[in-house]
Amino acid sequence: MDVGALETTILDIEREALGALEQVADRAALEEWRVRYLGKKSPLSQVMRQLGSVAAEERPRVGEAVNRCRDRLQTAWETAKEALSERLLNERLASERVDVTLPGRRRERGALHPLVRVMQEVEDIFLGMGFTIAEGPEVETDEYNFEKLNLPKDHPARDMQDTFYLTDALLLRTHTSPMQVRTMEAMRPRVPVKVIVPGRVYRRDEDDATHSHAFNQIEGLVVDEGIRMSDLKGVLEQFARAMFGPDQAVRLRPSFFPFTEPSAEVDVRCINCGGAGCRVCKDTGWIEILGAGMVHPHVLDWAGYDHRRYSGFAFGMGVERIAMLKYGIEDIRHLYQNDLRLLRQFARPV
Repeated sequence: MDVGALETTILDIEREALGALEQVADRAALEEWRVRYLGKKSPLSQVMRQLGSVAAEERPRVGEAVNRCRDRLQTAWETAKEALSERLLNERLASERVDVTLPGRRRERGALHPLVRVMQEVEDIFLGMGFTIAEGPEVETDEYNFEKLNLPKDHPARDMQDTFYLTDALLLRTHTSPMQVRTMEAMRPRVPVKVIVPGRVYRRDEDDATHSHAFNQIEGLVVDEGIRMSDLKGVLEQFARAMFGPDQAVRLRPSFFPFTEPSAEVDVRCINCGGAGCRVCKDTGWIEILGAGMVHPHVLDWAGYDHRRYSGFAFGMGVERIAMLKYGIEDIRHLYQNDLRLLRQFARPV
């Protein structure tokens, strides 16, 4: 084969490769160029395969020409790679450039949600009275949520606490009251039992200004020898004065709960009008805040405490209800909508 023709071919390959390299604009195209002109199937490799047809004395000359071409292309590729990397870096830095002369963006200071604040305040009040805090499962059994609280399957009071069932035996708890039995079972036969149970509960209520399908509740339970209804009233008066002010008054009205007997609805003097009568209290001077009563003898017996020896009281309050009264919030949905106009009111000043 004519050596001169091969040398011309090598020069043509070099010119073509260098021309193509000038058009490369990104890393993918650069890699494609390297494979095409420096890879195993490149035109230079094809030239090397033709050396067998070249006279033996001319082969070194052709081989040196191929190697010189390959070295120049390799050097050109490395130079183009460095230049491309630098260009891409500069473009990225330019796109991410921050104008340090602009005024800074001040982060807003966060604050506890009003529900969290009220729940912590309630917990602190009862901790100060010697209570301890317990937690229970949100997925509860029908046995603990209803039956061990004196609510058998055919009891009409179940309709008031219709909830979300997972199976026939498992449900999302409708109140924190199952922890009455669970706590007594865990502690028996020790006394006193003196515990509060905060947590989320669920009911199939239509969401409106005063109802929600999911809300927070705090249960209270005291069991010992000689516990009376007057002890219950004394504890609730202490709570009301700590939460709503030292001059607050409490009254108990007869009511019905299957797991307490006797039972009572607990009211506080209207926070808005001080008892004079207004729209908030419907001109009664009182506002209901929770339900309470003496622990039913059946509940004590099922939990392993002899009702002839021990007695106790229990109460349950909605955290949302307390927050709405304390902060003058008229719609329970405001507590879940994360409206900054409401939440900013609870931010502490810097």
